Amino acid sequence: MRKTYRLLLGFLFLAGSATAQDATVPLNPDVYRVIDRYHIKQNTENLHTSFKPYGRARVAELGEAARQETNNSGSRTDEYNVNYLLNDNWNYTRFARDNESQRSLGPFFRNKTDLYHYESPEFSLRVNPVIGLQAGKDTDSDGLRYINTRGLQIEGSIDQKLGFYTFLADNQVKLPDYVNERVARDNIVPHEAYWKPFGRSGGYDFFSARGYINYAATKHISVMLGHDRNFIGNGYRSMILSDYAAPYFFLKLQTQIWKLQYTNLYAELTQDFEQRDQLYDKKYMTLHHLSMNILPNLNVGVFESVIFGRDHGRFELQYLNPIIFYRSVEQGLGSEDNALLGFDFKWNIYNRVQLYGQAVLDEFLISELRAGNGWWGNKFALQGGAKYIDAFGVPNLDLQGELNLARPFTYQHEDPSKNYQHYLQPLAHPMGANLAEAVAIVRYQPVPKLTLTAKAIATRYGQDPEPTVDPLNPEGGTTVYNFGGNVLKSYNLRQGDYGYQIGSGITTDQVYGEVTASFQLRYNMFLDLTQVVRRADAEDNRYDHNNAFSAVSFRWNIPQRTHEF
Repeated sequence: MRKTYRLLLGFLFLAGSATAQDATVPLNPDVYRVIDRYHIKQNTENLHTSFKPYGRARVAELGEAARQETNNSGSRTDEYNVNYLLNDNWNYTRFARDNESQRSLGPFFRNKTDLYHYESPEFSLRVNPVIGLQAGKDTDSDGLRYINTRGLQIEGSIDQKLGFYTFLADNQVKLPDYVNERVARDNIVPHEAYWKPFGRSGGYDFFSARGYINYAATKHISVMLGHDRNFIGNGYRSMILSDYAAPYFFLKLQTQIWKLQYTNLYAELTQDFEQRDQLYDKKYMTLHHLSMNILPNLNVGVFESVIFGRDHGRFELQYLNPIIFYRSVEQGLGSEDNALLGFDFKWNIYNRVQLYGQAVLDEFLISELRAGNGWWGNKFALQGGAKYIDAFGVPNLDLQGELNLARPFTYQHEDPSKNYQHYLQPLAHPMGANLAEAVAIVRYQPVPKLTLTAKAIATRYGQDPEPTVDPLNPEGGTTVYNFGGNVLKSYNLRQGDYGYQIGSGITTDQVYGEVTASFQLRYNMFLDLTQVVRRADAEDNRYDHNNAFSAVSFRWNIPQRTHEF
């Protein structure tokens, strides 16, 4: 009976896939690496990869396309990966293979991918536990570093018109010392919202909650309302919108037709945080992103966004217009809201190589740029990168290289209700701005269940000196320095208008290295061994750092928690 339902559901979905609505694949770098690998191999036009997360139905469609090639010429590891994509999205394909479990426990584990599932032509449900356990040692701090996460993930669909998803998890963590320094600086745990101290020795306690509903409004338009993250771009980092900050409340309208995908994102953000009972000040982001397949293997996207806040948390209704140029609205309002413009692109070459990039324009003057005098108002960010699949003819050896740059004061604003951050965390690059970065990643999957990953991230950035008081004039107040790296600071705190270059302030050269061996015990259940080495050499040696972190982790239905800054 279950197989009959599966077959019927698959045929119904294939027959009406243009109007069906689905859940999305949760943002997990391990999973998206596999998806992007086969997207490059297949060059599927129907999957616009510049706006994540992807819908499960389109990923299942990609898996079906990859299945044919894998059957003809793929390796055993490729076959395993493609089967993973099909099985993990079983309720959107009739080609899920080997997903029936031979070791069910009553109603539980009847398939390999889920603790509990139910399927019929009208309704599907998936229920899975979430467990993240880590134990590690940091050279800069005493005692055990750990992560203890327990939770639940539920998703499904109703009448092929409504998809839903929820993720709930309770967390207690004790993080490496360099992460604690970021917490002390910004008063927030990276990637999270509200937090409390845990224990007596520097631990943190927080609750993670994400969820959404996704409705098929028409054949080509979906409407998603939820509390989660989004990511724009094809790179390891995003200079437009990343998944670094805490989840936020949003409404997303996505239209996909012909060669186009057009996304409207309206988000409510939190501009500050204090550990006391109060209503935190709100601010808002609106964003348009248009993705177009110029050629079957060439995609170009353009975007505009604006961050704004009003008294008493009012939303500016004029920004609801889904197709207008935001800069013109901002000028018409007489406001000083924070508008960004830019573009991204992706070019797949011979089903083996992908070139990609981004450009973000905050503010600049051509005359000042030509003068080369380091004017503070020339604010922009750039990205360029490449992915090489099955590098040098070695199956399942994938390489990625990426360069990122953000001028000082990019994303900053004089008003905290308009800077490019949410819950005291950058919305784009995790290090903010005033940086130049090179990323190199090697991923090798020698056998189906084992993935080896090595990362090296070299960054030059400028740190701000500690606030000082003039000993000759102690009544003059404290001087707070701002060289344009920390997006939380007001650009009015700068120490002049000219002479700003990448690394202004305390110039720091940092190298972050990470090696991880990840073994998949069963579907979405992993055992990780991780070694991190991080070295920062500053022109003022008081800001030098040299530390290492070793850890072993067990994960089930949750990505690795990384702190790559």
